[in-house]
Amino acid sequence: MSDEHLHHLDNPDATTPPPRIELISSVPSPPPMPGNAEAMTIRVTLPPGSAGNPPHRHTGPVFGYLISGEMLFELEGEPQRVIKAGEAFWEPGGDLIHYQDANNLPDAETEFVVTMFGVAGQPMLIPVSAEELEARRDRRAPRP
Repeated sequence: MSDEHLHHLDNPDATTPPPRIELISSVPSPPPMPGNAEAMTIRVTLPPGSAGNPPHRHTGPVFGYLISGEMLFELEGEPQRVIKAGEAFWEPGGDLIHYQDANNLPDAETEFVVTMFGVAGQPMLIPVSAEELEARRDRRAPRP
């Protein structure tokens, strides 16, 4: 990540140090945005050991930041990975299946914030049927 995204405006009236700005994540090209998009920011708290949501998709891109804990995260075509507190994640939405957003900790909550851009009037999470999961099994990355 480059410093070109870091912004600071000099404030001649400031009596304290300037804000500290740290780039956590950026998406290099515009993500696919649905027409008539609605933006929604939510905070999710996963209880210890929670499996999270079943496989689903979103109508538009999702940008997230893990506040605390660890999340087991898996998107179609990518290996599952552990996201830790202070890390960001994103998914393009659309046809892509989001397989996992589970709490990776058996004894502590995991909390994250996401901003989702979806089609206004449609659910932000759309469940994926067992039949579709089976039909797309070859698109899922090998699991450990």
